[in-house]
Amino acid sequence: MSVTSKDVKKTEGVSWRRYKDGEKEGQYKRAQEKIFQASWSHKCPEYVHSTPPCQGSCPAGEDIRGYLNIVRGIEKPTGGQSWQEYAFRRLTSANPFPAVMGRVCPAPCESGCNRNQVEENVGINSVEHFLGNWALENNIGFEMPATESGKKIAIIGGGPAGLAAAYQLRRMGHGCTIFDDHAELGGMMRYGIPGFRTPRQVLDGEIKRIIDMGVETRLNTRIGTDISMEQIEKDYDAVLIALGAQGGRTLPVDGADAPNCVPATAFLRAFNEGRLQHVGNKIVVIGGGDTSIDVATVARRLGKVTNASTTDLPEMVLAGHTAHDVASISARMGVEVVLISRATIDKMAANKHEVEQAKAEGIEIIGGVTPIAVIKDASGRATALRVAEFEMVGKETKIKEGTEFDITGDLIVSAIGQAVDFTGLESFNNNNGLIRADKNYRFPNKPNIFVAGDVIRPHLLTTAIGHARICADGIDAFLKGEELDRRPKVDVAHWDQVRKWVETGHEYKEHHGQVTGSDSWKDVLHNFDDRSGRYVIPSTEMFLGHFLNVPRNQRGVTTLDKDSALGNFEDRLHALDEKQTVAEAKRCMSCGLCFECDNCVIYCPQVAVFKVKKKDNPTTGRYVDTDYTKCIGCHICAEVCPTGYILMGMGE
Repeated sequence: MSVTSKDVKKTEGVSWRRYKDGEKEGQYKRAQEKIFQASWSHKCPEYVHSTPPCQGSCPAGEDIRGYLNIVRGIEKPTGGQSWQEYAFRRLTSANPFPAVMGRVCPAPCESGCNRNQVEENVGINSVEHFLGNWALENNIGFEMPATESGKKIAIIGGGPAGLAAAYQLRRMGHGCTIFDDHAELGGMMRYGIPGFRTPRQVLDGEIKRIIDMGVETRLNTRIGTDISMEQIEKDYDAVLIALGAQGGRTLPVDGADAPNCVPATAFLRAFNEGRLQHVGNKIVVIGGGDTSIDVATVARRLGKVTNASTTDLPEMVLAGHTAHDVASISARMGVEVVLISRATIDKMAANKHEVEQAKAEGIEIIGGVTPIAVIKDASGRATALRVAEFEMVGKETKIKEGTEFDITGDLIVSAIGQAVDFTGLESFNNNNGLIRADKNYRFPNKPNIFVAGDVIRPHLLTTAIGHARICADGIDAFLKGEELDRRPKVDVAHWDQVRKWVETGHEYKEHHGQVTGSDSWKDVLHNFDDRSGRYVIPSTEMFLGHFLNVPRNQRGVTTLDKDSALGNFEDRLHALDEKQTVAEAKRCMSCGLCFECDNCVIYCPQVAVFKVKKKDNPTTGRYVDTDYTKCIGCHICAEVCPTGYILMGMGE
């Protein structure tokens, strides 16, 4: 029998063969066995802690994922605390005003929430609201520092930045004195936000907790006028400038010098101090942000007075006159309110639900127009605001001819920005009405002076609170004579695996470099990489298929109309109850951190991934471990991890 070349199987020179000599195809009985043999690699699971986007989006840097995991029952309280107190203390490690911020913060954290890729974001604000209320109702205070440093810090400004800094510095054991030129503390939280958004008993309770830590106050005192800055620097070891930006910008148009054309900050301060009682027949507000909405809704509630005297004109009150005997007893009527914005209504910077509330109350909103002049009568009072449509040509506003029209009004309020009053502190104005500081918020060439809040850049209250936390770290390092380190790329109050490890009774030893066999050591965090200071985990690195569609637990809101808004200064936002709060926290996907779903244990074909034994006191983030003698590097555990906490990397 002859043999042709096509009958001979070529084996020489072949770089890869499906079967070796002597093996048969039937030797692999199941396709599953083929897969796992083919997937064999030198990679093994590595537990990687990343920052979730909610936390990365929070200007205050709250450990949002941390306190949500406490509320939902994943992370257990220690020290005999209730879950409510434990979650409250985790939350307030970054932000001492949860009851205030849970009501008024526009919640950029919710915009960043990865849950938006499933159905809708987690109601982070509503959980914060509940915890803040619970702490006030249960008289939960902040702990006093264990030791006193003997150092003293002067804090100029008693707003959110100054108060938050005092809180953080007292936690470190430093003495603090707050200087403020108002009669009460709170800054823009008190004088810039109306009480129906921030109930005063709530604000007072959260401020009291900070003062009770041993913070001294000097009210009705202005640095640079009542006390020189030189004296402050002499008497204190460090200084924090947290002036805030409570001055308003006037309209940059002709006629804006009319006495009844006023900045929003002056309007809101007069209202919050109880001086402003009515606003005339019609008010025109210029803005588009939350402040302009506040002005408009305040005006709707104040209404007009039918028989007010000349001294009760709004501009007289804003100038300091307080003759309200007539106003306080006069009949009130609804006032007409018009809000104009350069942005179109759908692109206004104000919180969307606040815009909807304003419209429900009968406030007219006109978007896409810009003010071009204030029309005055013979006496010099403003009678109307002239506006027009426009287009932007580069950075220049070009008015569209023929689109001009007038909006009549008795009071015109400009909510187009804030300004800092540097009276007595002019030498610190190094940025056209603001302060330019370095990345550690320290004033140039003044190592003992730090800066925080709107004086750097007018922004959100939560931004000022975040500045305060960073400043407190810098001041603490300065007082200890340490060099200020570069801040982490993701600069937030991170959930701390090491702290949690120690908190649950473990000993922690830090090892550097390669350590062979560390997976069997019980006094180190083996196979764990903390990338939270430099990495925010996106939804694309998570297994979203794990999460079912769960509707959000929405807070109730009292929606008013044109008539019911008049004279109504009650809190409009209703907190979730305890059951709803826990349910909402359970919607959190715990991005970048284990939340004990068991997927990796269930789906590991080699039984290499296992739960840590109870006797070893498993802590959050150390719920599972890997037996590397069984692991074949098949990647399945990483693929089915919903939170992206497991990456394949060890062993390479």
